[in-house]
Amino acid sequence: MSTPSEVPSISNLSELRQSGWKSKTVKHELRDNFLVALQAGDELFPGIVGYDDTVIPEINLAILAGHDMLFLGEKGQAKSRIMRMLVRFLDEWTPYIDHPELPVHEDPMDPITALGKGLVKELPEDQIKISWWHRNDRYSERLSPGTKFADIIGEIDPGKLTSGVSMNAEAALAFGLIPRMHRGIFAMNELPELDDLVQVGLFNILEERDVQIRGYPIKFDLDVMILFSANPSTYNRSGKVIPQLKDRIGSIIQTHYPSDRDQGIAILQQEANDDLGGPFPVQVPYFMYEVVEEITNQARRSKFIDHQSGVSARFSLANFRTMVASARQRSVVLGESPAVPRISDLGHIYSSALGKLELDLMGSHQMSERQVLDAVVAEAIQVVFQKYVEQHGTAEIGEIFKKGVRVEVGDMLPSSVYAERLKRVPPVWEKAFEVNASASEPVRASCVEFVLAGLYSMDHISRSQRHGSIEYEI
Repeated sequence: MSTPSEVPSISNLSELRQSGWKSKTVKHELRDNFLVALQAGDELFPGIVGYDDTVIPEINLAILAGHDMLFLGEKGQAKSRIMRMLVRFLDEWTPYIDHPELPVHEDPMDPITALGKGLVKELPEDQIKISWWHRNDRYSERLSPGTKFADIIGEIDPGKLTSGVSMNAEAALAFGLIPRMHRGIFAMNELPELDDLVQVGLFNILEERDVQIRGYPIKFDLDVMILFSANPSTYNRSGKVIPQLKDRIGSIIQTHYPSDRDQGIAILQQEANDDLGGPFPVQVPYFMYEVVEEITNQARRSKFIDHQSGVSARFSLANFRTMVASARQRSVVLGESPAVPRISDLGHIYSSALGKLELDLMGSHQMSERQVLDAVVAEAIQVVFQKYVEQHGTAEIGEIFKKGVRVEVGDMLPSSVYAERLKRVPPVWEKAFEVNASASEPVRASCVEFVLAGLYSMDHISRSQRHGSIEYEI
């Protein structure tokens, strides 16, 4: 969301008309401002990573075409974030008639309610008060589960009827979210979970741009852009979304997970780097970013995890923050700086990971979530480590352990202990530090754990584990 600039000083309809302001529909406004940004070479969707050649071009065309859009993808694919970002292509400030009894933000040049039309017709323009609506407030969204017709479209207000208002009058209506977002953007998340009756009301709005409540002849044109999000597994299931509504959605934008690990890491760094500063800073070796993101990739591929549910980018973020928290705790307790995450810190991600994975009951064969997560983490370490073995030849280190060398590691073990225990190991160990060249003891300790865990994942060494510590040996 952008920080609002100063509110325009125009305060009545006469001044607004003299300023030369022109009325536009929401989609016309979006298209015009989008074209200006496109011509200027501006970054259209800042912070959205990995969609430059796939998703964003489709959104651009949908905006230019004036389409309502459905964002179709699994959880954690930035669908909601992109929908919220569309407000950046609205005018920063939009004028509306400021009257306490008006239920919507009326266009001063083209009101749609009987009261708004009456004010413009009967009052001198200098007596019609104008206020300004910022673009950040012209977006509203709703989750489908539990949503009723009255919530998003409206209902006859019994209180107004008892006060003598005719049922056939606009004044008898209590407006829902969509009418109240007249001249704005409304988003409905998880469309397939929406009640059939509400879906019928929505496709009437999409086609006719009007509201009809309980069949009474109370109609007025709405100017609103409608956005939807859905999961493919439910959207494509017969009977979940009525065909008439599907037919009226202009563009379907298909999202996806990052196409490679580096894109996932870029998203992770963008979201989490603010957590690394402060009085107890954290320095994360790149291979630890790789391991955390590869855990998510392996979870998405695992035969034990339900692929239709997906594994969100929030899975990576939550695990990363837990790992950082463990490293920071060690740093504070032991007086080490900076805090540097290690493989042993991943022993705490059960709290952040469990519950975010939905097991495939047919494929898991009675495996628990913890067992599935352990398998996923082990596979991720092996995949990342194999890349470094090819680059740095660390396989030689495994030969050392055949001579009976034992190295104990743990999430609360001081970094200096690692250096002390490796003094008796031949110089070949220095190859491990090519993984992340540094003279810092905490960084070197992290490298040691990564290499040990990698060698174990490839069956070069064995491992015994006790609460709080791990011992590697032949």
